[in-house]
Amino acid sequence: MKVLVTGAEGMLARTMMRRLSDQELLGIDLDECDITRAADVDRVVGEFGPDAIVHCAAMTAVDECESNSDQAFAVNAVGSANIAAAAYRCGARLVAISTDYVFSGELDRPYHEFDQTGPRSVYGASKLAGEQAVRRHCPDHIIARIAWLYGPGGPSFLHTMCRLGREGGEALRVVDDQIGNPTSTDVVAEGVTALLATPIVGTVHLTCEGEATWCDFTREIFRLAGIGREVAPCTTAEFPRPAPRPANSRLENAMLRLSGLAPTAHWKDALAAFFKEHPDG
Repeated sequence: MKVLVTGAEGMLARTMMRRLSDQELLGIDLDECDITRAADVDRVVGEFGPDAIVHCAAMTAVDECESNSDQAFAVNAVGSANIAAAAYRCGARLVAISTDYVFSGELDRPYHEFDQTGPRSVYGASKLAGEQAVRRHCPDHIIARIAWLYGPGGPSFLHTMCRLGREGGEALRVVDDQIGNPTSTDVVAEGVTALLATPIVGTVHLTCEGEATWCDFTREIFRLAGIGREVAPCTTAEFPRPAPRPANSRLENAMLRLSGLAPTAHWKDALAAFFKEHPDG
């Protein structure tokens, strides 16, 4: 199978390409293709002729999206539309990566794939616009929503916490009133690979099982990394940011269950596997 991976220099795409290394791969990033330019996308896709496209490229700096909404929508919405239209024209199956930020975070249970969206940030709105473009332009698609991602080499919350933890000092204050599913790039790459082998079309949540607050996640990171710095809980209000963060980022992988596919790993098991393979992060 010929697979094109966008955002090839990013954390998820790097893992994705390792996972698909037995396929004929082409990884592209901004130097090879500006996805906001339809002609660039058509040229690259037309020349390679992929059977599948895994669309990881995105503007993911959440706070920067608030101050540069034009760029956020250009990359996350227009770029996704260009990729989807090119995928349709060449007959490629498309997997587009999306996010928990398409939801408001106000629900008192995990969000499943059939829940109403309602983003509260520019990042979330631009990613939702990208989802809508994928649905409109490429019928043979999977939109894979992920959350709280970490992976080899970062950058990620995990890598930031490891750096801060190893600096030592007084207790590290970490937000304890946001809850989600810490998820490894390995789990996402495994799930995407499995989905590519199915006829499933539509939106699929692809996070690790189980849930944690950022404070819980940090304590488990420190335990596994052998970091002795104390972790103290704090509130979101104590660390105001330009973009609002969902209080509830939990995603239920309902489509995996309804489609008879294997569940993902529990977040603690995935984190332990990550540190076993990458003890320094």
